[in-house]
Amino acid sequence: MFYDERFRGLTRRDIRKDFIAGITVGIVAIPLGMAFAIASGVNPEYGLYTTIIAGILVALFGGSRFQIAGPTGAFIPILLAVVLQYGYENLLIAGMLAGILLIFMGIFKIGGLIKFIPRSVTIGFTAGIGVIIFTGQIENFFGLENVEKKTYFHENMLELARQAHTFNFYSILTAIIGLACIIIIPRIAPKVPLLLAALIVPTVIAMIFYPNKLETIGTAYGGIPNSLPAFQFPEITLDKIMLLWKPAFVIAFLGVIESLLSAVVADGMTGKRHNSNRELIGQGIANVVTPLFGGIPATGAIARTATNIKSGARSPLSGVFQGVFVFITLLLFAPYAAYIPLASMAPILMIVAWNMSERKQFWQILKLKKGDSLVLIVTFLLTVFVNLTVAVEIGLLLAMLSFIIRMSRSLDIEKMIPKQPAQDMPQDYIIANQNCSQFDIYTIEGPLFFGTAAKFEQTLNRVIYRKPKILLLRMDRVPFIDATGENNLATLVHNFQKSGGIILVSGISEQPFTILKSSGLYEKIGSERIFKTTEEAIAYGTVLLQDHLCKSCMQKKFTQCRAFQNVKQSPQLIAEKVTKRVETYQN
Repeated sequence: MFYDERFRGLTRRDIRKDFIAGITVGIVAIPLGMAFAIASGVNPEYGLYTTIIAGILVALFGGSRFQIAGPTGAFIPILLAVVLQYGYENLLIAGMLAGILLIFMGIFKIGGLIKFIPRSVTIGFTAGIGVIIFTGQIENFFGLENVEKKTYFHENMLELARQAHTFNFYSILTAIIGLACIIIIPRIAPKVPLLLAALIVPTVIAMIFYPNKLETIGTAYGGIPNSLPAFQFPEITLDKIMLLWKPAFVIAFLGVIESLLSAVVADGMTGKRHNSNRELIGQGIANVVTPLFGGIPATGAIARTATNIKSGARSPLSGVFQGVFVFITLLLFAPYAAYIPLASMAPILMIVAWNMSERKQFWQILKLKKGDSLVLIVTFLLTVFVNLTVAVEIGLLLAMLSFIIRMSRSLDIEKMIPKQPAQDMPQDYIIANQNCSQFDIYTIEGPLFFGTAAKFEQTLNRVIYRKPKILLLRMDRVPFIDATGENNLATLVHNFQKSGGIILVSGISEQPFTILKSSGLYEKIGSERIFKTTEEAIAYGTVLLQDHLCKSCMQKKFTQCRAFQNVKQSPQLIAEKVTKRVETYQN
């Protein structure tokens, strides 16, 4: 199975790296779990229970090597709204229902849809998250006081500006020490676990030289609870299910987006590939079990996953170690963890945000100055100034519209022959200068779908007014036809035949041919008038025209036409020869 492969080939060195990464992420996850829980309207210990249980279960049953699951900031407005409207007990039920939905999504392979998210959306989202993480640590870096958390980015920036005068010199000093560790340690001691050292060194310095001078995990969140989570099964009724299915669906939908995008970010940072459907199953299992211990909904956390990777993680064991570390800290080491300054964590998360921002890819897409650039900018700005859900929805919508516009421009309808003659139109059949007045040939190149159907209809409707006897459509370069394209083609066939004309088709590929068969258009055109090559179609068309039109025509555009001027052969004899060739092609 896939998760077995994620553990295959591990060495002691890999396990040691996973252990260090797990501890580093665990230290970061403790205040984040508590803070996210408080912001979501529940007790802080429930965020820790989520970090422990969801982190271990997703690591064991998920589809990514590096995914770290737990409570996330993106969930805060949704969970807070559920708590305020339905209460904490019902939040647990909504979380369980969301977990069940995630499991079914994984079973029915909904996770594969992540492959269709354009890179411009992913990069815009990732860069936006990086900005949020970076700016979110300004308060801790400078030790600002009385900063109220706001809903939107610009409100938080204004709040930071208003409280700028409350900066703490000791916080700034601690953060600078941590930043210096991140910069210097790789150069002088590359084997030392960087982020762990950058956390411990400023913590020890602060405890020795200026204790009680800056905010710590203990002072900010009231310490770390050192009690085991209590098992509780919420009271589930049919009425509650009917009441909570909508918020459960929103939670599951956001969980799909954030967890899979987090896995995609991890893939981009490591070169590995995750199993999207197994990841959803793992996320679903975690969200079903976590509420039984009072935990809130969880998903893949991009910041912690990136921290995990940057800390040297090699396998899902780092996620297990993270959960175990938080659990042990909860039981035994709460007093010591409470001394960790928030300022010492700020440079770590800022560096993580800087590294995960995909700066080079961002500017590369931005330089294109096309639809992808617009998608990138809009997704980025919405992620920063609104929220993740809106950003991804609008980004995907713009990406689809951009794709449709590009595809609509790809349809080329050219009279007579293409710019370079195709193999199925030998030199003898190339038309000189202009088309035969009774025999129009059009080359159609590109998909015939709802985005290009209007252009197809407008261009070829002009042919009906000229009333040629035969219209040949060369469709060997039409890769596919949708329902709208088929309808427009059927309308053209109907109107042209109604005016007394004859439609011929050559070179049609498999998918369009299947559409013609299933829609009945194949029979309406006539099986005898659909050919493999243009040569066959022209040969057939000249047979239809020669008796009553070709004799009086002076243009003689086709080789067959010029043959009628040969006094040694009668038109009837030539017609018989051509007819035999057509019958041979048809057979």
